[in-house]
Amino acid sequence: MKALHLFSIVSLGLAALASPTSAQQTGPSANSARYGYGVVDVTYIFKHYQRFTTSMENMKKEMESADGQIKTERDAIVEKERAREQYNPGAPEFKQIDEEIARLKAEFQLKAGKIRRDFLEREAQVYYQTYQEVSNAVQYYAQQHNIGMVLRFNGDAIDPNNREDILRAINKPVVFQNNVDITPDVLALLNRGGTPGGTLPAASAGAATKY
Repeated sequence: MKALHLFSIVSLGLAALASPTSAQQTGPSANSARYGYGVVDVTYIFKHYQRFTTSMENMKKEMESADGQIKTERDAIVEKERAREQYNPGAPEFKQIDEEIARLKAEFQLKAGKIRRDFLEREAQVYYQTYQEVSNAVQYYAQQHNIGMVLRFNGDAIDPNNREDILRAINKPVVFQNNVDITPDVLALLNRGGTPGGTLPAASAGAATKY
């Protein structure tokens, strides 16, 4: 089974949300309301969104537990194979153990495959749910601060010795942003549980959030 892929800026709090109409004077998102657009690092948010990272850690522990159970069954098959070697291939005991090993291997493959599929499906659901929450939080923040467009960008530093990093830098859609990074504010909104009421608003019908 493959390990879950667990997908850096400090959260600045929700001072701006207390007074939505007032523009921030300093910080990464200081100019977002002024220019009417912002950028957000979704990958960074996934890495630091507490509910998402907790869900991923819990799933990782469950996978480790399931892997331990699978290993026990795999070891039992190995022991059967060692027991089979004590008999000649033509002996009835050899044939009996050989058939049992074939049955155990088939059951093992089915069980291991099901466990893997179940975890992958659950992982996909967690990613989807988190993306919906991030999308709704971005939309809410943008509406509260009169931001007409939010673009997705990557704020990771570029390693000049890493070919993939260099290619990512060449192909990134946002080449420059002048203090319109709303990532810390959106992350703070998510980690505080959403809006002041404690929930995240659903995206408005027909209003797509841009990334």
